[in-house]
Amino acid sequence: MKIGVISDTHGLLRPEAVAALQGCERIIHAGDIGKPEVLEHLARIAPLHVVRGNNDLDFAWAQNLPDQSLFDLGPWQVLLVHDVADVPAPLDPAIKLVITGHSHKPLIDWRGERLFLNPGSAGPRRFKLPVTVALLEVLDSGIEARLVALLAS
Repeated sequence: MKIGVISDTHGLLRPEAVAALQGCERIIHAGDIGKPEVLEHLARIAPLHVVRGNNDLDFAWAQNLPDQSLFDLGPWQVLLVHDVADVPAPLDPAIKLVITGHSHKPLIDWRGERLFLNPGSAGPRRFKLPVTVALLEVLDSGIEARLVALLAS
């Protein structure tokens, strides 16, 4: 199962991000969406899992979005939150994939049997950080994650 992971669009859904997410069976947005049109466009590609970010809190359209979401991708239980600081401790051992955004810093970090993933920011470039999304291949036997650069460095 191919899964697209995007975060921190801040109202900008780049054509390069849309192209990278084509063919995904699901898309996960880790918050700081910026505009409801971003979600509308992504939902035309694949079903969504979404949390709101700190920059979404003041928008009426985002009030019904959760701050965190727990769901399954095949046999893998996933926790989705915007800010890694909001990941509960201790973490339920059944959770095998933790997806966050907020920092704009892409990260693929296996901590034992658990994957921590931050797809980075797909919206406006912040400082000199890369503009990225992540793609996951979810299999019964494991999860493979990779980052996709949307702009040349």
